[in-house]
Amino acid sequence: MKLKDYAETWIAERPGLRPRTVDLYRWLLKKHIVPYLGNAAVAKISTAMVRQWRADLLGNGVSVSMAAKAYRLLRAVLMTAADDQVIPRNPCRIRGAGDEHAQERPVLTVAQVFELADRVGRRPIGNVRKVKNGAYRLRFQRHGEMRTHPEVFATRGEADRALWKMGMDGRGDCTHDRRFRALVLLATFASLRWGEVSALRRADVDLDARTVRVRVAFVERSSGGLVLGPPKSRAGRRTVGIPQAIVPALREHMETYVKDEPGALMFPGAKGGPLRRSGFNTRTRWVDVVTEMGLSGLHFHDLRHTGNMLAAESGVGLKDLMARMGHDNVRAAMIYQHAVRGADHVITDAIDKHIGGRDDEGDDGTAGVLVPTA
Repeated sequence: MKLKDYAETWIAERPGLRPRTVDLYRWLLKKHIVPYLGNAAVAKISTAMVRQWRADLLGNGVSVSMAAKAYRLLRAVLMTAADDQVIPRNPCRIRGAGDEHAQERPVLTVAQVFELADRVGRRPIGNVRKVKNGAYRLRFQRHGEMRTHPEVFATRGEADRALWKMGMDGRGDCTHDRRFRALVLLATFASLRWGEVSALRRADVDLDARTVRVRVAFVERSSGGLVLGPPKSRAGRRTVGIPQAIVPALREHMETYVKDEPGALMFPGAKGGPLRRSGFNTRTRWVDVVTEMGLSGLHFHDLRHTGNMLAAESGVGLKDLMARMGHDNVRAAMIYQHAVRGADHVITDAIDKHIGGRDDEGDDGTAGVLVPTA
């Protein structure tokens, strides 16, 4: 049997896998395993072939982390083949090939978080039009008056980027859509994952108690569909404190953008449905914004990482800290225990001090340095 067929059967015979795990396995199989080894007979795969496959992955620019994920999948598939006596032993015998080394991710300063939250909603006022020779010209508004840019651009993309940059640097007027400001602040200072924050409902946010309740999360399948299910980890169901400093932003957001129904989405998409990450990136021009801020390559998940680092500086015990983060290696009971002891209030108050102490120089202690992600 060919490896690609055996691996597909292997995945299908594991009904206990989470949908996100199934999607990851199928993607790894299609992207990094089948193109190299898919047509090889399982019984013919040797350690030398596995070594060459891994070397080819790394040589073609695949990261060490992604190669490790693909290697672990291949090893698991072939381990089953060995157990079923399809092969005499597992040929995946490369020491350390399945180990992932966490990439250092940026930690924003508090000042940078607030700047990012303000920038993601800015929109230049203007338009791009195609002219007779196939080039593009843009019009922009400045001080309330529409003007034509003197330059002609070869592509619509170039003209569009020029218009956006003019709005960012003050050469053109902008509108300010604040619907994403609260999302950035809450995801950061409550350490929420994308799937968690995008699945929040009005009833999950209690501004009087200053808490947000994480019950479910959206998962985007490889097929493009969205699935509402449990959070990423068992400890993901949790109640997290909200720093007082961002309550006004959340209150403004809920009054302006959230329907007055308990089940209304806190951060709906353009048509009222769930907000997809791709839609968020497009509407906020995330890549352009973070590049303009000198934070090229910043991921949305780095906001949670920043919040985790700020929380860690509160000095609370590891178990209480991990419970706030929703990490899988903390028993569910710890969520309730730390809430009773008030540890989450200590964390939240510590984050409030960071926010309240921000200044124009962006001096926020250890924030702003590169540290490994958990």
